[in-house]
Amino acid sequence: MSTNDGPAFLPGAGWVSDLPTFRATAARVVRLRLASYVGDPGESQIRAWDHWIPRLQAETGALLACDAQATDYTAILEYTLPRDLRRPDVIVLENGVVVVLELKGDPGRTRAGLDQVMAYARDLRTYHAHCHGREVAAVLVVPSGPESAEARDGVWVVAPAGLHPLLARLSREGRSAPLTAEAFLEPEAYAPLPTIVAAARDLFETGDLPRIHRARARTEPALQAITAIAREAAATSTRRLVVLTGVPGSGKTLVGLQLVHARWLDGLAVPRASGTPTAPAVFLSGNGPLVLVLQHALARAGGGGKTFVQDVKKYVQAHLRPGRVPPEHVVVFDEAQRAHDAERVSHVHEHDQSGRSEPQHLLDFMERVPGWSVLVALVGTGQAIHVGEEGGLPLWAEALRGRAGWTVHAPAGAEDVLRESGVETRWDPALNLDTEIRQHLVPRVHEFVAAIVDGGSAEEAAHIAAALFDGGHRLLLTRELDAAREYVRERYRDATQARYGMLASSKDKVLPDWGVDNTFQATKQLRVGPWFDEGAEHPLSCCRLDRVATEFQAQGLELDFAVLCWGSDYLRRDGAWSNARSRGTRGTVRDPLGLRRNSYRVLLTRGRDGTLVYLPASQEFDETAEFLQRAGFRTL
Repeated sequence: MSTNDGPAFLPGAGWVSDLPTFRATAARVVRLRLASYVGDPGESQIRAWDHWIPRLQAETGALLACDAQATDYTAILEYTLPRDLRRPDVIVLENGVVVVLELKGDPGRTRAGLDQVMAYARDLRTYHAHCHGREVAAVLVVPSGPESAEARDGVWVVAPAGLHPLLARLSREGRSAPLTAEAFLEPEAYAPLPTIVAAARDLFETGDLPRIHRARARTEPALQAITAIAREAAATSTRRLVVLTGVPGSGKTLVGLQLVHARWLDGLAVPRASGTPTAPAVFLSGNGPLVLVLQHALARAGGGGKTFVQDVKKYVQAHLRPGRVPPEHVVVFDEAQRAHDAERVSHVHEHDQSGRSEPQHLLDFMERVPGWSVLVALVGTGQAIHVGEEGGLPLWAEALRGRAGWTVHAPAGAEDVLRESGVETRWDPALNLDTEIRQHLVPRVHEFVAAIVDGGSAEEAAHIAAALFDGGHRLLLTRELDAAREYVRERYRDATQARYGMLASSKDKVLPDWGVDNTFQATKQLRVGPWFDEGAEHPLSCCRLDRVATEFQAQGLELDFAVLCWGSDYLRRDGAWSNARSRGTRGTVRDPLGLRRNSYRVLLTRGRDGTLVYLPASQEFDETAEFLQRAGFRTL
């Protein structure tokens, strides 16, 4: 698109014009326009523009000469993806095709460049309303690339001189008219799935999440079902326990956050002597780091963190006194499968010798609430990693036994366990989330991880890994820590909103000898709020890649990309997993190897874009490295 006076000024990109206008405009003018848009670009960026703009213009001229329809195509440079602020180098809108170009001058960074442009294309396909049903092609242009484009890992790799034949080829394969620049650049058209932290901020600031059709289609039935249950409980003055189950990354926490921020709850609150509760719902978690991170994010948004999100330990402590009535009608308990049994409660709360578990206490508290109450238990699978957390769903069935006035709502998968409670139970398939959305709607990540940590089947895992790789989820491996750091820094170089960081098991013994300080004192001092929430410019940010978070600090949270520093506590020994080199665990543990297995299940599922495993270059890690390669991890 252009005007008689030159290219159009459209928000959302540094340069927008049809191809003839881009070809005819002086390279210096294009560069000045880009610099004005970006604002204070560095010298390296200016050098890159001066290098690439003339080459792109030459290839544009060649395309115009061989494709008569190319006069209707659009060139967009430095397009800013709404919300996450990443900037693909070039977008070309052709016949039925959206082409994303990433320009790299250093052949040594090809792996990061491949994955960077792949992610741009994946996200446009997934989250851009006008890209649905269109081909979105990812192209990496490098001086050392082939002149005849080659496909590598779902990305076209080509030298600058081979760009125009590739664009002509892609255009011939298109089946519809080019997408207009105005439609492509609509800010509302691109709505990426937010991280847990970003979702908390959005909910506090606006009371809603971006409408992402595919993601909401997976979680909306559960939210609607729980909403109907809460409204029925309020209308009938009854008490309900709702069990929402789901695989890791399926959106359980997002459902819980949406529920406690729902404004319709205000109209259902029953007045007390002290007045009508101003916050009729609360989100509880025994995951201290998750609470701190969400509170940090909400505080940055202007407050509200400690109102809507609280630590379950402090909540229980506050309501242990007889007669203390919770102000909330709706309590959401995240990761309820990790609820403490009676022995652990007596240890954590030294003054409580009642012999009651956390589920029993919470049900007791909710019975004190006047009128009606709903307790929502968010239950994940295979994520018990602490002492005293191995009771799972049976602990809730035991807490319900003998209680009058309660109705349980749960998915059929929980039937065998909850039937033992003797309480009226209604089965609802909407209360089970079986599709992962954390990893950009790429399914089967949990199956891949289960094949590795549970079955130890490299062949089964490799089959799933190939499909994950085709879907854009990266599973990489290196024996060099500096190489891991360089990869993520280059891949997210311009992604100011991205969060990438290093993870490590808390029970490893040897990683400090290899430059990864996962000692108790070091991880105890980690400030998880800024670590997860702040950008690379902040000294405490995860993006500095100088501090690690453990499974305890990462569970329930997520990174755009995770560098997992594999420890000595879970290694392959003679064809099987072993925890022989693990640090000891305080307290009584029923299944120490099971806790290590679950810890690595957590660590392997934190990365939304993927995971890069670093294994020290020590002989004791060789069998594990060989197994992970056979399981589908590709060497960096």
